[in-house]
Amino acid sequence: MLSRRQKHILLKFFSMFSVIRGYNILAIVVAQYLASVYIMAHDKPLKDVVFDWNLLMLVLASASAIAGGYIINNFYDSEKDLINRPQKSMLDRLVSQNTKLSFYFVLNFLTVILASAVSFRAVVFFSAYIFGIWFYSHKLKKIPFVGNLVSATLTITPFFVVFIYYKNFEHVIFVHAMFLFLVISMRELVKDLENLKGDIAQNYRTIPVVFGEKTSKIMLAILAALTLIPAMLLIFKYHVGRMNYYFYLSILLLVIFQLLVWMSKRKLHYLVLHNILKFIILAGVASIPLIDVSILLNKIPSI
Repeated sequence: MLSRRQKHILLKFFSMFSVIRGYNILAIVVAQYLASVYIMAHDKPLKDVVFDWNLLMLVLASASAIAGGYIINNFYDSEKDLINRPQKSMLDRLVSQNTKLSFYFVLNFLTVILASAVSFRAVVFFSAYIFGIWFYSHKLKKIPFVGNLVSATLTITPFFVVFIYYKNFEHVIFVHAMFLFLVISMRELVKDLENLKGDIAQNYRTIPVVFGEKTSKIMLAILAALTLIPAMLLIFKYHVGRMNYYFYLSILLLVIFQLLVWMSKRKLHYLVLHNILKFIILAGVASIPLIDVSILLNKIPSI
């Protein structure tokens, strides 16, 4: 049996884990390494990627900065989340705001330290990233269109730092990035529809608040149609191996998404749409090794 103190510490841990969305950070770390092995540095031996000290520092710096970003976002959205996510908010509030802010500054400091182990340019990059996350949480997220665009950009930035590190400028990488960017943009707009009640109460000027649900659905339909373009290019123009099955599945899910958008009226409906897009993103991470299964098999002996 756990003592009262141990239970209290465990609850605090789960509360902070919920605030920083540890499961999302883990998925991003895995995605960065898979993207490095199979896309960014596919011509390098596996051990040169997995045991690359600089890559590890960049990935850890990304994770630390993202965790800090979730904390500051949670800090500014605490009142809104009480309306939109009451159960999660109650768990998050087990850790005081002062503790969250203290941890936020510690994480940002850790990010800079980790980046400094790579280069001064990495320090500048992550410093700008940290500022961008804060400015988005404090100001930009309440501005329609701008908030959605910046949020999607900040979400794919951790992959951009790996892209810059390996200096791989193949066209297929940009097409992958465009597909991911469009799916994330759709998810951000669906989240705005899902959180409409809290956004109105807290005077957030999101797209659904300013322009209405119908306009938001039209925009989602346009974004879903645009997402089909990079998906089709990756299937028919570029060599993505067996990952083409993932893009076929994504196209099917996007068609279903299009149909469900126009039938959605309540928060539960938008939560279903949100989960469809989340599944597309997570399945994309898991499908990266399908680009070329032989890459892993051929590289293992070189470890």
